[in-house]
Amino acid sequence: RRKLLLGVAGFLAIAVPIGFGLAHGKPGQTNAPQSAASSQAEKASATAPKFEVASIKPNRSGSDRVSLFSSLGRFTTTGIPTKMLIQFVYNLKSDAQLTGGPSWINSEKFDIEAKEDDSFVQKMRELPFDEGTDQLRLMVQSLLADRFKLKVSHETKELPVYALVVAKNGPKLTESKLPPPGPMGVKPTGPRAFRGVRMGRGSVMATAVSIGFLAKVLSRQPELGGRVVVDETGLKGTYDFSLQWTPEIGLGQMTGGPGFGAAPGGNGQARTGMLPAPDSSGPSIFTAIQQQLGLKLKPEKGPVEILVIDHIEPPTPN
Repeated sequence: RRKLLLGVAGFLAIAVPIGFGLAHGKPGQTNAPQSAASSQAEKASATAPKFEVASIKPNRSGSDRVSLFSSLGRFTTTGIPTKMLIQFVYNLKSDAQLTGGPSWINSEKFDIEAKEDDSFVQKMRELPFDEGTDQLRLMVQSLLADRFKLKVSHETKELPVYALVVAKNGPKLTESKLPPPGPMGVKPTGPRAFRGVRMGRGSVMATAVSIGFLAKVLSRQPELGGRVVVDETGLKGTYDFSLQWTPEIGLGQMTGGPGFGAAPGGNGQARTGMLPAPDSSGPSIFTAIQQQLGLKLKPEKGPVEILVIDHIEPPTPN
C-alpha cells in the first residue's frame, strides 16, 4: 500500500483556499486580449513574494515516501511529484480541476529546499495563520514559474459536483473546544493538542476541522468519481468527528498529497496520520456520511474552477 507520510507544519490552512485571481486574474477571463492578459501576468509575477534561495533536485530514490514541511524561514519537500505540488500550491480539491501538461509531471519527483529572507520571516510572524498560508502558496507558485517555467490559465466549467448539505434530522457533529490558531510567530501556552485529521482508506478521524476542510477531504475520495464537493451546510466553526465506510473494491487508494490530509493546528501547527481501513462489512461512503455525521451528499451541477497547464519544463539545475 502506498502511504503518504506527510510532515507538515506552519501553513496547511485548507479551509481558506487561495483564489485563482491572486496571481493570474479572475477565472473566466480567458477571452481577454492576449497582450492585456500577458501584461497582467507579468505584473503579478513581478510583485509576487519569492524565496531568497531555493534548491531543487530530482528524487531517484524509488521510495513512496512523500514529505512536505514548512516553518518560518524554511520550506522543504521530499519526493513530491510535480503534479501533486501544483495541486497543493493552487489549492485544488480534485484531479478534475487540473488539465494539460506532459506525462512526466505525474511521475517525476523532486526534493526542494527553499529559504525566505529575514524581512519576509518577520512579516510572516505577525500575519494571521490563513494570511501566512496565502503568502507561502504564492511564493511556491513563483518558484514553479521561475524554475519549472510553469505557465497556467484558468477556466470555469459547469461540471457534476456533490453539494454537502445537512441531512433531514440535523448534523451529528461535536463542536471542537480547541481555540483557533493564533498568528504564525506566536507560540501557544501549555501543551499542544492534536489538531487535524488521521486518514486511511475508508477512514477519517478529525479534530478541530472545518466543514470546508471536510469537503476537500471528501473530494479526494475515489468513490466520488473525481467530483468536487461543495460545502452548502452553512455550518461554521470547527468540529471533532469520526467517519468510517467500506472502500469500493477496484477504486484504489485515495488520491491526494500535501495539503489534502491536514488541517491547521495550534498557532501554526498541523498534524496528519494514517488509519487502517475499516471492516469490509461497513456502509458506503454516502450512507456513512448521513448516518455518522448527519450530513448528505447531493448530486448536482455547478461551476468548477479549472487550472490549465499551458507550459512547463523540467526544473533548471542548481
